[in-house]
Amino acid sequence: MDISVVIPVYGCKTALPELHRRLVSTLESVVDSFEIILVDDCCPQNSWEVITNICLSDSRVKSLRFSRNFGQAKAITAGLDCCRGEWVVVMDCDLQDRPEFIKDLYAKACEGYDVVFARRIDRKDNIVTRCLSKLFYTVYDYFADENTDNSICNFSISKRIVIENYCRMREHDRAYMLFIKWLGFRQTAIDATADKRYEGESSYSLQKKLTVAFECITAQSNKPLKFSAAMGFIISFASFLYILYLTTRYYIGMGIPEGWTTIVVSIYFVGGLLMFAIGVLGLYIGNIFNEVKNRPLYVVAEKLNFDK
Repeated sequence: MDISVVIPVYGCKTALPELHRRLVSTLESVVDSFEIILVDDCCPQNSWEVITNICLSDSRVKSLRFSRNFGQAKAITAGLDCCRGEWVVVMDCDLQDRPEFIKDLYAKACEGYDVVFARRIDRKDNIVTRCLSKLFYTVYDYFADENTDNSICNFSISKRIVIENYCRMREHDRAYMLFIKWLGFRQTAIDATADKRYEGESSYSLQKKLTVAFECITAQSNKPLKFSAAMGFIISFASFLYILYLTTRYYIGMGIPEGWTTIVVSIYFVGGLLMFAIGVLGLYIGNIFNEVKNRPLYVVAEKLNFDK
């Protein structure tokens, strides 16, 4: 198998036939053999019906249906676990990623790269989404000691050895692009013009984006723990200096300022820091709890065309 294309499906039901048509047209002009793996992440639009029809009409299209919604990253992992291509493309189903751009990714990979990412230019996302994306990667880079380009997306092509090593990573808090970058190998990125979504809007609400952001940061770095410890040390040291200051004032006869305002403010300030530190620690304990249960990353309810 020359190329496998792995696509998580959630929403954009009406885009699937057009996505299939454009993928087949592109891949047939690039390689001799390919497979398209659609992973239905329990899509609320009942995309499985459309996927089934596509699989019946084209045996090169294979599909998995999850028993419930497990999330995009785990849907990608499920597709990668069962793909067979020497090269593997990961892309979204909403046609923001142009199927025709696979030619450019493949051509660049053949120059000797193990991973080639698409760098989205002229993004059609609204300004809020772009600002949040930039803010997340700024914070992430600080905590993870990375230098991430926020215009790079999941749309990419990777060599078989890269995918095999990615599939060895079984953490529950996953981010495909960040994991691939962590693996190393010879990586590059090329510019790709992004289209508008074929239909509807992204299912990633602000709350879900913040949740994913916290999961990515705490899964990739323990720097927040060090940060909270450093803040505790700074506050304790400042308090010690303030005690020395008050003691000095007392013994030289200058007196000590009276009133409860300073005490109350200090208590609330230190109490807030303690709650912050406990909260950060709780996030990491929660991650440990999720991992030690050793549950599967996903549960497949049905498969199509994998016996062919």
